[in-house]
Amino acid sequence: MTVNILPSADLDLEVLLAHKETIAEGVVRLVFRHPTGDQLPPWAPGAHVDLLLRPDLVRQYSLCGDPGDRSVLEVAVLREQAGRGGSAFVHDTLLPGDRLRIRGPRNNFPFVRAERYLFVAGGIGITPFLSMVAAAEAAGADWRLLYGGRSRSSMAFAAHLRQAYGDRVLLWPRDEAGHPDVAGTLAAADGGTAVYCCGPEPLLAVAEEACAGLPHLQLHLERFSPKEITGVAAGFDVELARSGLTLTVPADRSILEVAEDAGVPVLSSCREGTCGTCETPVLGGVRDHRDSVLTGEEKAANETMMICVSRSCGRKLVLDL
Repeated sequence: MTVNILPSADLDLEVLLAHKETIAEGVVRLVFRHPTGDQLPPWAPGAHVDLLLRPDLVRQYSLCGDPGDRSVLEVAVLREQAGRGGSAFVHDTLLPGDRLRIRGPRNNFPFVRAERYLFVAGGIGITPFLSMVAAAEAAGADWRLLYGGRSRSSMAFAAHLRQAYGDRVLLWPRDEAGHPDVAGTLAAADGGTAVYCCGPEPLLAVAEEACAGLPHLQLHLERFSPKEITGVAAGFDVELARSGLTLTVPADRSILEVAEDAGVPVLSSCREGTCGTCETPVLGGVRDHRDSVLTGEEKAANETMMICVSRSCGRKLVLDL
């Protein structure tokens, strides 16, 4: 059973940045409130919001506060030295008292009920696990957290987690102990363990490879960056059933771009298949899923697709747009 609250993905709300503080090397925590003091949208562990930093700058961040506290929404943001400008804007430009718009919350990383959990975090990938470990603890479940980072000073929330949960939390600073033994930790996990992993791509790749040979584990991943897209892109037609349009999608363009050019309103954010904002119901055709959001089961069901990256395996798709 999935524990998930799904407010409308179309929700667009102005919020006030009430508090900003540095909580680790290169990491700031942001606390948002409603400008008039109203309650903010409900959310469940694993959810994220889109921050509309500028009209041309939208970024997704995991919520890391208490889902039971509707007075605030909290995120933590790592300054990405090789980023595309979003984290630099958050660190250098946003100030307490500023107002900005958010979309969501949206949950592509839902917390499922299980008897035991293994959480594996790398760096800022710790953020979705703050609420998950609290939920697991409240449910009386058996759980462990393996948290790796560059150094202790760079590991946000590390001191809080150790103080709150003791030996259930294993901190693994790379400058002291090398890379965390993810494969060994997974191999030692009991059957029926729900494994949650979030962090940089090399960490996720190790987890995926290890769990491929451990069918008794249930792996759940959240990616910061898209998986490498393989396969040759070809052109195809897309019928937008609600709009009454049939459009041609060339090999070098996405469905999203073509729909936007035709004046069809479509919500989008990352444009690289990682955030789930542009998820669209599919009414017909064979999908070529190229996103990093849908699980294998969801892709096999072929009910929706991320139109920013995914394509058609045939000559035509029919979408509920």
